[in-house]
Amino acid sequence: MSETNEIQLNMMIIMKPYVILNAAMTLDGKIATKTGSLEISGKEDLKRVHELRKEVDGIMVGINTVLVDDPRLTVHKIPSIKSDNPIRIVVDNQGRIPLKSRILNDDAQTIITTSNKVKKDKKSLEHCKKLSKKANIFHSKESSVNLKELMNYLYSKNIKTLMLEGGSTLNFSMIKENLIDEIRVCIAPIVVGGKYAKTLFDGEGFDFMNEAINLELKNSYQLGKDLILEYKVL
Repeated sequence: MSETNEIQLNMMIIMKPYVILNAAMTLDGKIATKTGSLEISGKEDLKRVHELRKEVDGIMVGINTVLVDDPRLTVHKIPSIKSDNPIRIVVDNQGRIPLKSRILNDDAQTIITTSNKVKKDKKSLEHCKKLSKKANIFHSKESSVNLKELMNYLYSKNIKTLMLEGGSTLNFSMIKENLIDEIRVCIAPIVVGGKYAKTLFDGEGFDFMNEAINLELKNSYQLGKDLILEYKVL
């Protein structure tokens, strides 16, 4: 690798938002049941989540979260004004977001990130042209969104702090690329089981324990019936 390319790579890694993965899960690590039911944490934790949303510049999810849950990704569980809403980012390789999705409303700005698969499919390309009237489109040049490139882009858009509310696949992709700085988890005192129920991190996983991502517990406290754990990613 040339010195110039090495400097550019280091800049891409450094010039990224501070990323906080926030999630609620059951005691057995599930973030949803096999049917997609998501009601895990208590009302106190919901307020905590919205307080965090109010503090960050952006909030990111994957396309499956949008298709299944149709979230607004705004601050609405606590007193707020429109300017409190973070910029919403959706990782959507094939540009599948329905035009009537709530994440495309005018409550906040939205950035949709797609891959080069969109340009190779006429139907997807036409759909993205319609989406571009409601959101900013970031096209990755690869067959799946290059997350490091995306982080660099978001930083250039003045998104200095990013809340990740991803599903299990996006969560693993982000942590595998060393793009997560902090993990905050609400653990609810319930067990759902099920081999098809999503966990906090799925994806391809690591083959050996010595490849695992190490964490350092920074804070823990009881919140209503739930337990909040805050970790620094080492």
